[in-house]
Amino acid sequence: MSVIVIATLTPKPGRNQEILDALAVVSPKAHAEPGCELYAAHTDGDRVIMVERWSTADHLAAHGAGAALAELNELTGHAVAGPAEVRVLANMPFGDPAKGTIQ
Repeated sequence: MSVIVIATLTPKPGRNQEILDALAVVSPKAHAEPGCELYAAHTDGDRVIMVERWSTADHLAAHGAGAALAELNELTGHAVAGPAEVRVLANMPFGDPAKGTIQ
């Protein structure tokens, strides 16, 4: 079963766009990594939330140690208020199979 990750980056005041610009550079590289099924940025204007899905925990671990994430950290280090809050979630597919899980 896939591994779901929610990573929240909190930019310093006025620096949200810098985080999004860095993700525009890095996302295609993450998309090309083995096991990447979803790597999608979202924002509410105050935070950037990444919704990710990896084929296996090993693929997620490789991403965590990989070049794309290292580049993202380098590009955003000056713009974030602190470390990303990363949550690895267990999928609970209730109800309609097409609507009850991140596919």
